Amino acid sequence: MRLNVRSILPANPSLFNGFALVRYAAVPYMLVIFVRSCIHLFTADGGAQSIAGIDITVAGGDNIIAIFHQWGAMQLLLIALLIVLFVRYPGFTPLILLTLLIEPILRDVAGMMMPVTSVGTPPGAALNGASFVVVLGLFLLSLLERGAPRAPRT
Repeated sequence: MRLNVRSILPANPSLFNGFALVRYAAVPYMLVIFVRSCIHLFTADGGAQSIAGIDITVAGGDNIIAIFHQWGAMQLLLIALLIVLFVRYPGFTPLILLTLLIEPILRDVAGMMMPVTSVGTPPGAALNGASFVVVLGLFLLSLLERGAPRAPRT
């Protein structure tokens, strides 16, 4: 086994030479992101008050909700694209995991630049650290090569 950073952008994206466990573990994680995106996009308050505990009765509350809906739309677009790549091109698994690894970092940076005032800690903020550790582990495992590349099952 060896760590192959070049597998982030593989020559043949239809082949994944890593551990199958990485791909199996990535599926529920991506499904959670898909559901989270749908909540932000389709719930009445975008999850702003009902989940994040943000007061939307203030002046501009409708704008807060609109931003949550837009955020959900962008999240849904990103995860849908990542799922298509994940299914169609298994070799892009490390790139997909790298993308998912960067997302909680950027959310944390954004939260430090302008902290959200809420009744409690929003679930996204509470789970950023754990999410980062899990996806970092999956990403590093995805860079480990086993033996000869395996062709995808059709």
